[in-house]
Amino acid sequence: MAISRPALITLTALAPVSWGTTYAVTTQFLPPDRPLFTALVRALPAGLLLLTLARVLPRGAWWWKAAVLGALNIGAFFPLLFLSAYRLPGGLAAVVGSAGPLFVAGLSVLLLGQRPSARTLVTGAVAAFGVSLVVLKAAGSLDTLGLLAAVASTASMSTGTVLTQRWGRPEGVGPLALTGWQLTAGGLLIAPLAFLVEGAPPALDGPALGGYLYLAVANTALAYWLWFRGIGRMTATQVTFLGPLSPLTAAVVGWAALGQALTPVQLVGMGLAFGATVAGQFVTRPPRKPGLAGGNVRGGAVGVRGGVLRR
Repeated sequence: MAISRPALITLTALAPVSWGTTYAVTTQFLPPDRPLFTALVRALPAGLLLLTLARVLPRGAWWWKAAVLGALNIGAFFPLLFLSAYRLPGGLAAVVGSAGPLFVAGLSVLLLGQRPSARTLVTGAVAAFGVSLVVLKAAGSLDTLGLLAAVASTASMSTGTVLTQRWGRPEGVGPLALTGWQLTAGGLLIAPLAFLVEGAPPALDGPALGGYLYLAVANTALAYWLWFRGIGRMTATQVTFLGPLSPLTAAVVGWAALGQALTPVQLVGMGLAFGATVAGQFVTRPPRKPGLAGGNVRGGAVGVRGGVLRR
């Protein structure tokens, strides 16, 4: 079913908006200090749910393609993001993550043959600067491992986004199945790491079960389906420019629900980041055939904890 471009952008934007609620849910309802278990519960049940609904398994080369995309977008991205969030001071992980449009612009040259315009680069820099005003705090010395993890997590998700558009989808396979393949592959990659690092699962009460249910269904299964569906109908750069909505949503939720104050500098940063997000939808043209995820082309806990981005 064809939808208008504004409706497509709005639906795709719901994914990073949803990811922006992760911090509030995590801190208010979930067991503390279990990031890998949380990543596992987000990814694997959501992937299995979508596989059940789609009833389509990969065939041929798509077994390894789905594994690669699942590793980049989920399996490697989640642990690296959490590692950077725990080791970096005052929001630096968020700033590195907000540079995703610039990573995608560079990767699009290599993998899609698309040269970024000057407007794309400037808009990406403004988005990163705006996010830095929202989340960046004064802090001590930098942690090299944390910084490398932040760069690697952004590069991982950006590469997965571009490859998702380059490879498209097999004929007759919709975004529901493609999302299910990636979440399942990513969850299976996280599972042994979670049990080796964190041990047995924690005891869960009612609020924790509700929180994990929200993260698995709305925050992951639905959100990633909307995200990959958007990649199939927009350019990778356009989709990635929606990413700053995550820290902006986290800041708004923190103000509205958790009593966190917003300073004038943060409000200015939110305006810059949001303006860049909107402008990012007009710096590149969408694919000519919106029904395919890059089929005609050759070639993201998010939250703010002490200013640190989580997805």
